[in-house]
Amino acid sequence: MALRITQGMMHSQLTRNINKNLNTMSGIQQQSSSGLKLNKASDDPVGITYSLRYRSELAANEQFQKNTDQALSWLDFSDSVISQAGDVMQRLKELATKAANGTNPQEALNAIQSEISELKTQLVDIANSKMNGKYIFNGETFNKIPYDTTDPLFDAKTVQTDSGQVNYALGTNVTVGISLTGNQVFGDANSTNNVFAVLDRITSALINGDYSGVSAEIKNIENSYDTMLNARAQIGAKTNRVELMQARLADFNLSLTDMQSKVEDADLEQVLIDSTTSQTIYEASLSVGAKVISRSLVDFLR
Repeated sequence: MALRITQGMMHSQLTRNINKNLNTMSGIQQQSSSGLKLNKASDDPVGITYSLRYRSELAANEQFQKNTDQALSWLDFSDSVISQAGDVMQRLKELATKAANGTNPQEALNAIQSEISELKTQLVDIANSKMNGKYIFNGETFNKIPYDTTDPLFDAKTVQTDSGQVNYALGTNVTVGISLTGNQVFGDANSTNNVFAVLDRITSALINGDYSGVSAEIKNIENSYDTMLNARAQIGAKTNRVELMQARLADFNLSLTDMQSKVEDADLEQVLIDSTTSQTIYEASLSVGAKVISRSLVDFLR
């Protein structure tokens, strides 16, 4: 028995085809306007999983890049501050060498002692340096001032700074410590190599007119200066590593961006071609449909 094709069946099939062509044209136009071939999960279920993964890795990589910038800022600031402390030590050595000369009268020694007192104040200020509200020489307790001069019992040479280290995450499972403690830079608390202890002994010798006592401290000044140079060398080594990580993260960011582009971005040349084709097909289906739908019973009776 032959199947009879009714007018209603033709109308329904025509409507479905026109809607299909319209949806195809709309999807292509959306790609053209957004520049993306992935506008919803159904566009490419497999591709969307890669897209989400790349976006997640890019977000993490961006945070790691921010961490490297902050770490470099901390290291550069620390190097600058320790350099300033080194300048103070060089001036201290000049004054101690001058004061060790036995021909200096007590008045000259008092003048030198007065300047050395100012140098000590300057070193305490340097030891309390902070960046973005964080004290750089007090380990993990960077919110607490290490050399608190407001304490009635304050004695710089007895200060024990926090031994913890400030760490920055510069990659997945990659953590770099970037801080130095005050004791690492200015000497251990209550020890002969502590720069503040050296300053106190020189001050006492100057007040008492002890030339040999001042002369004996010159070697300790040199040792303290060498400690600061070693601290700067550590900072330099850390800076080199962080800069290498920074370059690595930049390369990784480019690779991720390229892979994300291949998954998400539309081929605009192909999209324009497809857009023209889909529009032509859609207009053709409307033209054919107009001829079919315009048919009525009156047309057949004629």
